[in-house]
Amino acid sequence: MVKIKICGITNLEDARLAIAAGADMLGFNFYRPSPRFIEPGEARKIIDSLKREAEFVAVGIFVDESLESLIEQVRTSGVDAVQLHGDETVAYCADLKSVLNGTTIIKALRVGGSFQPSTATNYPVDAIMLDAFQDNLRGGTGKIIDWEIAEKTRQLVPELFLSGGLSPENVAQAIERVRPYAVDACSRLELSPGRKDPSRVKAFVRAARRG
Repeated sequence: MVKIKICGITNLEDARLAIAAGADMLGFNFYRPSPRFIEPGEARKIIDSLKREAEFVAVGIFVDESLESLIEQVRTSGVDAVQLHGDETVAYCADLKSVLNGTTIIKALRVGGSFQPSTATNYPVDAIMLDAFQDNLRGGTGKIIDWEIAEKTRQLVPELFLSGGLSPENVAQAIERVRPYAVDACSRLELSPGRKDPSRVKAFVRAARRG
């Protein structure tokens, strides 16, 4: 069964809503320019509170963070997994994997016109996420990627997270086409950046489970 990740969590109410709806993972954005940014200490409060109620994977999202800063934020927030959403190098990923031994590392790659699926095999990580390319945004673009490219990439990597414009209306079709390990949604489940729409979160999880 496909895993479901709800990203851009900024408050306990939305986090609890997503878990109650059936999400397996919650994403906390530690990239300060993002409208969905949350302080690692605030994320820790949400994570600790919910871990007493349910099992889920907390994912910290980072963009071109220094190794030392990222490690400190992981420890402060208590996340279970790290999602690298910037231009982190293969060497950076290898160093991080070595230091955070046992922590799941997800490398996000932005799919543009020149993207080659084989690129994903270069990164020594646990999973690859594919998201849409947009110059001024790092995730949360609401743009759908080429699912044929995603399907080809999925065959080359240990686990594939599919992102990019997923919604209650298209997630079942995306799962049927790509067969990813997990689906990731954010902007199309919101009332406004950082604030989830309860009805759309529930509808997304229902549709993904049918996919």
